[in-house]
Amino acid sequence: MELSITTLGLLSLCGLAAGFLDAIAGGGGLLTLPALLAAGLPPAQALGTNKLQSSFGSCSASWYFARRGYIDFRQMRLAIALTFCGSACGTLLVQQLDASFLSAIIPFLLIGFALYFIFSPRVGDEDNQRRLGPVAFALGLAMPVGFYDGFFGPGTGSFFAVGFIALAGFNMAKATAHSKLLNATSNLAALLFFALGGKLVWQVGLCMALGQMVGARLGSRLVVRQGARLIRPLIVLTSLVMSGKLLWQYWAA
Repeated sequence: MELSITTLGLLSLCGLAAGFLDAIAGGGGLLTLPALLAAGLPPAQALGTNKLQSSFGSCSASWYFARRGYIDFRQMRLAIALTFCGSACGTLLVQQLDASFLSAIIPFLLIGFALYFIFSPRVGDEDNQRRLGPVAFALGLAMPVGFYDGFFGPGTGSFFAVGFIALAGFNMAKATAHSKLLNATSNLAALLFFALGGKLVWQVGLCMALGQMVGARLGSRLVVRQGARLIRPLIVLTSLVMSGKLLWQYWAA
């Protein structure tokens, strides 16, 4: 499809803002998916193109965190593999089924996450005791959340972050870094299968990807510098905004 230079520029700026938000707290899809739909993309193409541009942001953030020693790839190998498999299955299924029924359930989980980040003493800049080993974590959290991201998506970053803090005992910055790694994995899996299904608008996705990479780098730097002081309130705010948006969409439908 053909879009004007102005529209592509605005979408790129939207990608920048989303990449910045995603690197810190997740929820960038709140900006990019409505923007893609407003630009005239059909829903299926908007979902696929959104995965294309968000993959660049999540990969850029993951690379930044990895270079600074925030990610343990050896420990995460199984989680990466099962996240990829889960996301691939979810992406294939969503192209056959309607995922809108989740709009009635997910907002309440996101509100629960917001309350967890507000009141839990485990959320901070220090690691805590681990409750699940790598295998149990990969099977019990990484794969199901990967499936959810491929099938529906909103709040994936919050799911991963809560899991890393509550179950793996990670501090806030370390949890954010590893969440971006698994989010990048699920994005790439979904991107692959949306591409095979012909659901991508490459021109639009690549323009937004430029903004995503810049925004993700800026957001990642803030995470490293500010830690829980920055991430905690933004995750709470993002979770509540996503909850309100999903509830409004469900009841207005």
